[in-house]
Amino acid sequence: MSDRAEWQPLRSELQRWSKAGRKAKLWFRDDDAIEPTPALDRLLSLSDRFEVPMTLAIIPGPTGQALAERLTHANRITATVHGWTHRNYAPDDTKKQELGLHRPQEVVLDELHRGFDKLKALYPQQFVPLLVPPWNRIDDALLPHLAPFGYRAVSVFGLAKQAPIGLINTHIDIMRWHGVRGGLSHAEIIGRLVEELQNRFDGNDEPIGVMTHHLVHDALAWSFIETLFEETAGHAAIEWRPVGNFVH
Repeated sequence: MSDRAEWQPLRSELQRWSKAGRKAKLWFRDDDAIEPTPALDRLLSLSDRFEVPMTLAIIPGPTGQALAERLTHANRITATVHGWTHRNYAPDDTKKQELGLHRPQEVVLDELHRGFDKLKALYPQQFVPLLVPPWNRIDDALLPHLAPFGYRAVSVFGLAKQAPIGLINTHIDIMRWHGVRGGLSHAEIIGRLVEELQNRFDGNDEPIGVMTHHLVHDALAWSFIETLFEETAGHAAIEWRPVGNFVH
């Protein structure tokens, strides 16, 4: 357990859950996997050490057999589709997006169909029919067309809204993307996590998703993940679940 004061708000909130005899549902999503790397090995070792299931959002276009072989015996890991090549097609003055209507819709959908089939073949035991749009953005017009390819849900960022397909979203991003890149302070992330827990305590039963990007983690980001697992894995008020539990 960490003895740092910034973790006390989380401990206090989890104590409230414990006293009420309740468990919060959390899930873990890491984006941009393509191939085996030392950073991925580090992430997988944390999953094994703390017995926390993880979802890897894998970029189908450039990935291949090497990553599939690395994950063969990673029993706590599930594989999901992360766009096609994670390439931005939006104009320079707008937010980045691969899955928009900047190209013909049939082209975008064909890539998503191919991505589904490729990862399902590479990961017959670990594949979950979930689409994770790059940059957590997808045009609403594409959503009704995903189910015929086999997709059962989409994962973006923020509280889930009404949609023509299931939404299994993330809510906590541990990275700072603007200015000097790196992990956010522990206190800042914990504050957001406590807010999400309080929201769930008051009645929202949506699972809380924690999002990471192993390829760009600095020491602060890695230390947050390790301390989070130390504080929560096995806790009476926390249940880390594989994302497949939520995809129907």
